[in-house]
Amino acid sequence: MLKLLTMEQKQLHLEVAQDMLDSANSDPEFLNIVTTGDESWVYGYDPETKVHSSQWKHATSPRPKKARHARSNVKAMLTVLFYSRGVVHHKYAPQGQNINKEYYLEVLCHLCGAVQCKRPDLWAAGMWQLHHDNVPGHSLQLIQTFLAKHNIPVVR
Repeated sequence: MLKLLTMEQKQLHLEVAQDMLDSANSDPEFLNIVTTGDESWVYGYDPETKVHSSQWKHATSPRPKKARHARSNVKAMLTVLFYSRGVVHHKYAPQGQNINKEYYLEVLCHLCGAVQCKRPDLWAAGMWQLHHDNVPGHSLQLIQTFLAKHNIPVVR
């Protein structure tokens, strides 16, 4: 479903994008200290490819029947957090899990441990920054308190 933005929302998006661009232009290391992430549905597919399903047949044999590829009923919500050189942390939500503030808080706790292990220089210096979208689950008081407690600045 397409979400229509108001003129004010469009203007805010433009200002945020310009601020990010200005930061990246003024500090070449800016993009290396930002960890960003998002959630997305991922679907399971039958791994059989056209090559795997090919068959030898005689010229007069009927054409083999093949099932159409369709989006799988198997799906999971994947949260991925990454920086300019790769993935820092990822988590698949358990089946039936609501993506809410408690779930996102758990993701952030794991992210802190992952940054500490994978980016110890930035962790020790307290120089890494988090960039995430402004969905309600990310901007609630519980999340803001966690970020403040762990001195994690948020880039928006």
